[in-house]
Amino acid sequence: MRKNLTQKTVLILAILLVFVGGIIGIPSGFSPAAVKQSITDRIHLGLDLSGGTHLILQVMVAEAVGSSSDTDLSRILTDLQTAGATGATATKPDPKGQPGVIRVTGVPIDKDNAVRSALEDQFATQYDIQSGADNSYTLTMKLSVLRDIETRALEQSRETIYERIDRLGVSEPLVEIYGPGTNEILVELPGIDDPGRVKDVIQSTARLEIHEVLGGPYPDEPSALQANAGTLPPNSELLKFDGGSAGAGQYYLLNRIPIVSGTEFRDAQPSTDVNGRPDVSFTLTTSGGNNFYKYTSANIGKSMAIVLDNTVREVATIQGAIRDQGQISGGGITKEEAQNLSLMLRTGALPASIHFLEERTIGPSLGADSIRHGVEAAIGGLLAVLIFMLFYYHGAGINADLALILNLVILLGFMGYAHATLTLPGIAGVILTIGMGVDSNVLIFERIREELRAGKSPAAAVDQGFAHAFQTIIDTHVTTIVSAAILFLFGTGPVKGFAVTLTFGLLANLFTAVFVSRVIFEANLNRRQRGEPISIG
Repeated sequence: MRKNLTQKTVLILAILLVFVGGIIGIPSGFSPAAVKQSITDRIHLGLDLSGGTHLILQVMVAEAVGSSSDTDLSRILTDLQTAGATGATATKPDPKGQPGVIRVTGVPIDKDNAVRSALEDQFATQYDIQSGADNSYTLTMKLSVLRDIETRALEQSRETIYERIDRLGVSEPLVEIYGPGTNEILVELPGIDDPGRVKDVIQSTARLEIHEVLGGPYPDEPSALQANAGTLPPNSELLKFDGGSAGAGQYYLLNRIPIVSGTEFRDAQPSTDVNGRPDVSFTLTTSGGNNFYKYTSANIGKSMAIVLDNTVREVATIQGAIRDQGQISGGGITKEEAQNLSLMLRTGALPASIHFLEERTIGPSLGADSIRHGVEAAIGGLLAVLIFMLFYYHGAGINADLALILNLVILLGFMGYAHATLTLPGIAGVILTIGMGVDSNVLIFERIREELRAGKSPAAAVDQGFAHAFQTIIDTHVTTIVSAAILFLFGTGPVKGFAVTLTFGLLANLFTAVFVSRVIFEANLNRRQRGEPISIG
């Protein structure tokens, strides 16, 4: 019996040391300041404690649908040429209002069967295809495909934003989808000291594309329309030039289908041009480089435009065949802009633009007040519980107090090992865990009292008290953990923090209330004479 008790005691002490190590880690020194810094490095403070920026963004998923249908439109134009359908063309009647609708017109009668067969073979799984008058066809993107594109655009936006923020060095950022069905993303940046730059990096789609120039430059939009008989040609778009030179503010008419799309950029790095001005050097993927080489080889002497975020940044004349490398330059690019642009291209382009719906900034002074009040509440609650247990249960109260303190050490140690982010709801979870720990001890102690009143010996009363209270403790803890799991699945960041803290605190409480507390009782009984009463109030 004594040997078994020694083994249990060694196990408890080992667990205690392990989780103390999780709290303080390996300090750089033994001064209080060094220990405090080590704890701070292991347990990060959330937005509500350290201050920072809270953003809610909306992803314009319709743009992702338009980009996908643009790719399909390019394939349809190629198929029409392959089928020999001279005079046939494909356009998007309403690119903004109905980005998933493509219309094919002008199909020669003798090529109608070939065109229909090509459309059904390649696009029937993605589009509903309807024939119309004069051998025309309307392709409408299926609702399931459209929803899939929107979902992927939202998830890709979340991943891209997180990677961009992470590379900027923001500690413990929270980036998650917010509000099902609203296409919104929640971003929380604890302790951020440059929200302006972060916002610039987040909101830029960094959709870099290379387009064929069909006309321009024009001094303004009316002049461009007048030069094209009042209507823009099919599959074209009019974009403003903003290259930081004398031509800024002019307009160019471009082929809306890009020669090289944003997904075909493999790498980008900040650099300088021949005059020492900042620019960005980019490298294309193998497929993108091959397509670019084919186009530039066949169009020497013509103009192409580098378009960034729906703005023409540079217009160049093709002097010779280009395969997989190029530069984005211009007098308007600063060193920081070049760094930001190269970062965004490396992390991937956002599939759609982003609108800021909400922005809140929490100052560090408010965070300091939250920390102080939260810690005061936790310490005050813990002290009140410890004193009550000592007063009400006498010697057994010491048992409960030791179990509660060990419970708190295990919980904080877990957070340290997980490098968890502590928020105000997390502190609430700690306080609730203390309450649940007291509840478990009260159940056990009251059951032991009942067994003693029934005439049982102290050893038998302790044994029966733990045995009968165990099932009730398990029931209460399991139901609370299930509730915490629901909060974790459907809650946002701070609520998830509360759920995680509460769940691990309850698991630690099962260990301390059932195992540690019983070991202390057994050690106490070992020191007493057989039949000698125990102090339990």
